[in-house]
Amino acid sequence: MKAIVQDTYGSTDVLELRDIDKPEIADDEVLVRVHAAGVDRGVWHTMTGLPYPIRLAGYGLRAPRTPVPGMDVAGVVEAVGNDVTRFQPGDEVFGIAKGAFAEYARAPESKLAPKPANLTFEQAAVVAISGLPALQALRDHGKVRAGQKVLIIGASGGVGTYAVQLAKAFGAEVTAVCSTTKVDMVRSLGADHVIDYTRDDFADGVSRYDVILDIGGNSSLSRLRRALTPRGTLVIVGGEKDGRWLGGTDRQIRALMLSPFLGQKLGTFISKENHEDMLVLKKLIEAGKVTPVIDRTYPLSEAPQAIRYLEQGHARGKVVITV
Repeated sequence: MKAIVQDTYGSTDVLELRDIDKPEIADDEVLVRVHAAGVDRGVWHTMTGLPYPIRLAGYGLRAPRTPVPGMDVAGVVEAVGNDVTRFQPGDEVFGIAKGAFAEYARAPESKLAPKPANLTFEQAAVVAISGLPALQALRDHGKVRAGQKVLIIGASGGVGTYAVQLAKAFGAEVTAVCSTTKVDMVRSLGADHVIDYTRDDFADGVSRYDVILDIGGNSSLSRLRRALTPRGTLVIVGGEKDGRWLGGTDRQIRALMLSPFLGQKLGTFISKENHEDMLVLKKLIEAGKVTPVIDRTYPLSEAPQAIRYLEQGHARGKVVITV
């Protein structure tokens, strides 16, 4: 099969299109014939091996343990392991796989769900990796309720576009923060108010919010707290800053340490990759309450270009690779 492969950590220059063997699946895994794969910041982290702690987390100390990048996937079940009960060959699925930038990828049964009937494979391939943290941030950690005021910083990116739609589906009044060129797109997702951060400051004291989702990663905790109500909740989703060791997670650590001493709740979390929440997203998508936002699509051979485009920070929504 054809696949994007890397032998060492590095920039997109380490990626090559090669012919390799199909992956072998374990008893609890599914072999997926990949139709499309999503590109996300996690792909960049596992490609570069940065920040360094991810290497200690099981991705490989000196070289990637999984040489084929990519996690977000949609396709058709090719084969199932002996212990798999929820899928059979021919089923259309989406979810999280190992080595999605290839014609075939293996995925645990627990990280797949039936593809939403109203989505293309390209749309379905960008749901899990970004949709799950958006859902869990709002529902489980922000505990968003109808009528609350929610601020979403970084609303035009992969997680942000889902967060805007999900917060609206939960009945919140949503204010979204993005750059000038993305204001119209974010407004089209249903945001009640849009702040162009190049012109206005969300922490100017005019408005305060019950829940803030910070996906942007650039604001100080003191600035974020100024925009929170006295009993409000801040949820930091990811930490996208330069740094070979911490990569932005230092701010998350400080938030967790400070939170017990405040009336405000400051926190972060690691997204749980499970099919139960994928089914929740599937239901919302099929009900028309959430729609994946795709910026650009690239063929498998142009995966390096797709990752470079994401690195530039101009993407409106998600970037997709078709196989």
